Amino acid sequence: MGFISDIEAQIQSIRDAILAHPFVTGVGDGTLPVEKFKHYVTQDYAYLVEYSRALALASALAPRLDDMSWFAGLLDETLNVEMSLHRSYCQEFGISVEELEATVAAPTTVAYTSFLLKTAYDGSFGELVASLLPCQWGYWEIGDHLIRRGLPQHAPLYSQWIEMYTSEGFAALAQHIRDMADRLGAEAGPAELTAMGEAYMESVRLECRFWDMAYNLEGWKG
Repeated sequence: MGFISDIEAQIQSIRDAILAHPFVTGVGDGTLPVEKFKHYVTQDYAYLVEYSRALALASALAPRLDDMSWFAGLLDETLNVEMSLHRSYCQEFGISVEELEATVAAPTTVAYTSFLLKTAYDGSFGELVASLLPCQWGYWEIGDHLIRRGLPQHAPLYSQWIEMYTSEGFAALAQHIRDMADRLGAEAGPAELTAMGEAYMESVRLECRFWDMAYNLEGWKG
């Protein structure tokens, strides 16, 4: 049992709520209304822009050269591969590149990315790694949960999304940052360990809120 397994046990109810979320289950059985998914993918694009800034800061903060290199590689992959694939995927839903670039981040998207960047600027490298983990590990966990239940063959674009997050490459990425968080947790003193746990739990809460945002078509009022 590592640091992450210990902290996961404390927030099992939130992790269960994510897997049972109507957005997630709707993708899994292919019944999610497409307008909710379109809202999600545009907000996810806005999230990825700021997430990339957090990855850049993680590379700069990393004390070890191998961690610096890994985050630099992940940044390159996110900016130059994942976001390009995201744009192509969105075109399948009739969302143009211009629409994506013009996306206004919803309140929850702003809250989540602001938390990651605040952690990068004000926290330790260990806290930042802990705050980034729930996104990567959580997506793998969702994909693994859904693919075990069977792909929605009548909804090929949802099937494609599930398969993306259960690929060997994504699973390896998620496992790598989880192992990094466990290593940093094992090296941390009591205060650092507490801060890492709080950062991890806050990101899990924000992950859950992100699915709420997508499902409820959240935007700015007025």
